[in-house]
Formats: sequence, C-alpha cells, structure tokens
Amino acid sequence: MTGLEGRVALITGGARGQGRSHAVALARRGVAVALVDRCADVATIAYPMASVADLAATQALVEAEGVRCTTHQADVRDLDALHAIVADVTAELGSVDIAIANAGVSGMGLIYEQSAGAWSDIVDINLTGTFNTMRAVAPGMRDRRWGRIVAVSSMMGRASNPTLAAYCASKWGVIGLVKAVSQDLAHVGVTVNAVAPGNIATPMVLNDNMFHTMRPDLENPTADDLAPVLAGLHLQPVPWLEPEEVTRAVLYLVDEGAEHITGTVMDVSAGASARFTA
Repeated sequence: MTGLEGRVALITGGARGQGRSHAVALARRGVAVALVDRCADVATIAYPMASVADLAATQALVEAEGVRCTTHQADVRDLDALHAIVADVTAELGSVDIAIANAGVSGMGLIYEQSAGAWSDIVDINLTGTFNTMRAVAPGMRDRRWGRIVAVSSMMGRASNPTLAAYCASKWGVIGLVKAVSQDLAHVGVTVNAVAPGNIATPMVLNDNMFHTMRPDLENPTADDLAPVLAGLHLQPVPWLEPEEVTRAVLYLVDEGAEHITGTVMDVSAGASARFTA
C-alpha cells in the first residue's frame, strides 16, 4: 500500500466494529483520522449502539499509532452537522482525502409488522447517511482533484432475506448511490466504491436480539447456536468474518494505486457473491 502517509480520513460509525478496524489500519499507514459516531441508541433498533467510551477507546488506539485523531458526536442523518465536521476537521487536521461511509444499523421485521419509524431509521441512517457523508466531502475533493470515497454496503445489498426489507433496500440503495456518484466525480480524480461484507463479528450481528430472532426454538441462544444459521448465508462454511477482513478491502480501494478503480463493489462475504447473478 502506498501514498497514504499524511492523508486525512473521515470515518462515520467510527467508534467500534468495522469503523474502528478501518481507523486503526489507516493510522498505521500514517493517516490522520476523524471519527464520527452518534454514540446514542436508536429507539427502533433492538441492540445497543456504540457509546462515548467506545469512541474514546478508538481514538486512543488511533493515537497510539502516532497520528492525530479527532472525535465528533453527530448523527449522519444531519447534513448540516456533517458539513460542520468537515470544516472543523479541515481546520484541525487538514483537508479530508478519504471518506469511509461506514455508519449503519440493522433491524428485522416482516413487512406486515415493521413500523414506519423502523423503516425510516434504517433507510435514513444507512442510505441518506451515506449520501450526506458523500455530499459533505465531495466539494473539497473535487476542488483538490483527489479523493477516495468508500461506502459500506452488504451482501444483503446484492441479495435478499426475509424480515430484512428495510436493510436490504438501504444497502441496495448504497450500491446504486456509489455507481451514480462515481460518475459525478470520475473526471476530477475522485474514486467512489463500495464494499459488501457478509456476516461480520460486530455487535450488529452478534447481539442477544439477533440470537433470539434467528433461533426462536431456544430459550437462551448464544453465538454458537446462531453460527450454523449464519454459515448458511456464506458459501465457505464460516459463520462470520472479522472486521479486519473488510478493512483489507477498504485499504486497497483508498490506496494511491487504485486511481482507476471506481464505481465498483468489492465483496467480502466468504463466497456469498458466487450465488449472485452479477
């Protein structure tokens, strides 16, 4: 990997999970990092969101790599807040060169049961939040004629599953957004790509609500009880991957040498993409 030292990255959903993994890996390559996270629960989402303590812990991990790190508590649904953060980051760390639109939530519900509020929260955070992140960083990247934007979709952005209407719709939308925005910015040296992870070992997947929803036949299901169900969503017989496996794909897409890779989706899903039509 080349050409990243001295760059500045903005990562939404940066307090834990994939966001933390991306932040630390970029820091090891000399990239200053701005972490954005809401750090508050969402009423319609049945598992806990990241906390202020999580955000501080990630900041400490990034700074331990010898680079600067700022933290910003904000909701990606608030475009004005993201514009203000980009301005603050530019003043403190320098211009944002890399943006990773990682913030996302998952909720389950049959179409005849899911509330309008749950639909809105999932779609607005996952899809509108990705648009807002792109919208906030794109003008500066365009002016400087250099930038790397990576959005986190999902294998459920290229397939579907029962009870995941809102999640699938939002993550399919992220891919469409990436393909359109890549065309908006292709002529000014800015690349826009997506990663599509499978089941990743983060609190979005490994939480009590998921255990009970996926294994209603058990009184007190655990991750081990869920593992065979999740393995069935992959082609390779593994129930989940580690966040660092997604990070390796992100690092490839933001590298200086990836200047002619744009508008693409990189699957990190233990072979699940072999079942897709394209």
